[in-house]
Amino acid sequence: MKIKLFITLLIMGISFTKANAQTIAVSDFSTTGIYATPQIVAKLARLELIKTNKYVVMDEADMNEVLAENELENCYGKSCLVGIGEKLNVPMILSGSVDGLAGKIVISIKLVDVKTKTIKDSRSMEFDNQEVELQRMLGIILQEMHGIQPDAEVKKRLAFKNEVIISNNVGKMNNSGPRMGIAFLHESDLYDFFRRSETQGGLGITPITTNLGYQFEGQYIGTENFSALAEVIFNVSGMEQGQFLPSLSLLNGFRFGTQGWEFAFGPSFGFRRESDGFFTQQGKKLFGREAGRYWSRSDFYSQGFINDDLDLANYEFTENLDKRGDVKINTNWLMAVGRTFKAGALNIPFNVYYSYNKFGGSIGTSVGFNVTKSKTNIN
Repeated sequence: MKIKLFITLLIMGISFTKANAQTIAVSDFSTTGIYATPQIVAKLARLELIKTNKYVVMDEADMNEVLAENELENCYGKSCLVGIGEKLNVPMILSGSVDGLAGKIVISIKLVDVKTKTIKDSRSMEFDNQEVELQRMLGIILQEMHGIQPDAEVKKRLAFKNEVIISNNVGKMNNSGPRMGIAFLHESDLYDFFRRSETQGGLGITPITTNLGYQFEGQYIGTENFSALAEVIFNVSGMEQGQFLPSLSLLNGFRFGTQGWEFAFGPSFGFRRESDGFFTQQGKKLFGREAGRYWSRSDFYSQGFINDDLDLANYEFTENLDKRGDVKINTNWLMAVGRTFKAGALNIPFNVYYSYNKFGGSIGTSVGFNVTKSKTNIN
């Protein structure tokens, strides 16, 4: 009996609440800069208003029976809305505007008391530019207008973040993607190492190489006309000449203006082979290895080479690039300047760079491509 009595009282309470709820009509919303029409926004607002359980929301079909269809067009002011409410014989009417502005969606809503001809309440909120989530946005602002706490996570993810780091302009351009190019070596020990024959520990290739790689890029500071970047570039060169010369570059970059000009610098890491030996004066022949083993200064002296054909007293032992030598970590300093060209959603970064260390350097060009990705919705 107690359960039946509770259910009966609950049903009576719900019925009493609905009987005392005010009827409200929703007029068309003004819309600019978005795809949704005024009628669609009004439909979404009705759905979210029903969920508040605060009113009896007048159906669109019932409104059309009383009003001519064109009476709702361009009716956004208080006086016009009061007139519509009087014709519909409702105590409250809701309308507002939805505007797409500069990478955000601004929603303004006003609740008009038809009897007193005053605006009972009004709210305005800025949301992130995710029009597909328009119904959730309307739900948030209507809930807050009626003292209902919206889902905090949904509100946070839809909110427009008015920060220094922005989301929808050149400051957020991301040039992660493949890279390809060509490099030229100038006269140096590195240049000689490339040209020296393999029998003398060189690579035996021309001092011009192609390179192929991939750039990963992240932004840590950004505004509309400036951004600071962290760049990681993995690159392999020399493959067209039968060589595999990998490198990893860690760069700090700066991008300026709407034209996408960029300057970057930082260390580059790879591998080199090196031996302890000397060059003869004629033909720069490198002596650093013999009979399958590397010769050190003490080895040459202990083998009596001083008094043989080579007088080692006339030669200085140094560390030299030698394909036959020991593997060591190679470091370079790299500087680059360039610009990103845009064709719709396609970004084409082009750079000129210079890389060097104590053995020599190279100047090269690099070009890549990537596509600007759309923003991810909260779903």
